[in-house]
Amino acid sequence: MTNISIFIVEDDPMVLEVNKSFLSRMTGFTLIGEAQTCEEAYNRIISSRPNLVLLDMYLPDKPGIELLQKIRKEQIPCDVIMITAARDTKTVQDVIRMGAFDYLIKPFRFERFQTALQNYSNTVKKLKNSTNVKQEDVDAWFGHKLDDESTLPKGLNDLTMKQIIDGLIENNAPITSEQLAQNVGMARVTVRKYLDFLAAKGKVHIDLKYGTVGRPTKYYSTK
Repeated sequence: MTNISIFIVEDDPMVLEVNKSFLSRMTGFTLIGEAQTCEEAYNRIISSRPNLVLLDMYLPDKPGIELLQKIRKEQIPCDVIMITAARDTKTVQDVIRMGAFDYLIKPFRFERFQTALQNYSNTVKKLKNSTNVKQEDVDAWFGHKLDDESTLPKGLNDLTMKQIIDGLIENNAPITSEQLAQNVGMARVTVRKYLDFLAAKGKVHIDLKYGTVGRPTKYYSTK
């Protein structure tokens, strides 16, 4: 998969440099343009067609939400993550109604920025490589936890679980626990424990491949 193209709309030079710095620390994304006003952003988005726009709310000529509204009205095929200091519930609700993928409130740390873009990347990959989706896929994209099974048992933690799931999605093909452990930089026994838990919950599929001798090899996938 080619890199996800990013366009940043931000009028504060310091904030713009922070966002660009954060983006440069991540793989799989390419910055293809930037703008400081709604009008400039609209014209350049039309010509460059980015996959994702990082959009500030407070811009010199118009509110960023008007640009989001115009993008949606004209059905321009790009997604939007709002990056703004606006905290009032009406603004947040309006942005959600217009279909923004995420909403980051300034100031934020790199980890939150990274999570937003990685979640977007994972969603794009899943949609691109699937003709149909499962309810748990949709639940994961929208951040829903619908039952007590979302609480991990003792010895497992959310951060490690997310890294392993992201590794499975990133690989986009059946993989052994040893291969995945190398990819995510963890011990094989740790990865195997999480994979077996996911398999028991029906979140991960296991394929057995038999060699000429010995036990079959387990291959794990999210499909």
